[in-house]
Amino acid sequence: MSAITASQLKAGYIFGDIAAGEYVYMPAGEVGMASPVCILETPQGRRDVSLDEAVELVLRLSLKPVRHPRLGYRSC
Repeated sequence: MSAITASQLKAGYIFGDIAAGEYVYMPAGEVGMASPVCILETPQGRRDVSLDEAVELVLRLSLKPVRHPRLGYRSC
């Protein structure tokens, strides 16, 4: 797991691919939790993923920090 990507998710940064409509972020209510849950948002819907899985998705899909259409640049 990339410690830098994990810390950016914990800080509220939103990673995504605007063209594909895919976003990964940690909701504000999960910040500071022992086992935080992140959100994978796609055109088909949203699903909960663990922090480890979120980091893997960011790295595997080459997602970059982006502006979310509703949330802006940060989720908290």
